[in-house]
Amino acid sequence: MKKFLVKNSDYFYFVFRVIIGILFMLHGFTKLPGIFGGSTTIISLMALAALIEVVGGFFIVIGLLVRYTASVAAVEMLFAYFMAHVGNGLSPLENNGEPAVLFFAAFLVLASFGARKFAIGKN
Repeated sequence: MKKFLVKNSDYFYFVFRVIIGILFMLHGFTKLPGIFGGSTTIISLMALAALIEVVGGFFIVIGLLVRYTASVAAVEMLFAYFMAHVGNGLSPLENNGEPAVLFFAAFLVLASFGARKFAIGKN
């Protein structure tokens, strides 16, 4: 089993990168007006978050500037966790901050490893 996993690790990482990118894009779309119930005004922190999430998610999916994009997205998720969730308790389980923490952890992995296989950019 270990041999199979090591041999195909680039493919598994590619699937991981694409899934995280798509989910992050969808997360951003929910903040846009009229899309998936979003209600963000044009100029706000939520609009900036939506821009980072939609564009960043797309870049991650196609493998363009993945290290930089993941770094920016990780910082955004830290801000999101502390601005929107910590007020309801420190634990992600009590403040509904699990998505922010999971995205943060995934972006740390993406920032560390870059795009790897099937990417438009070399990063």
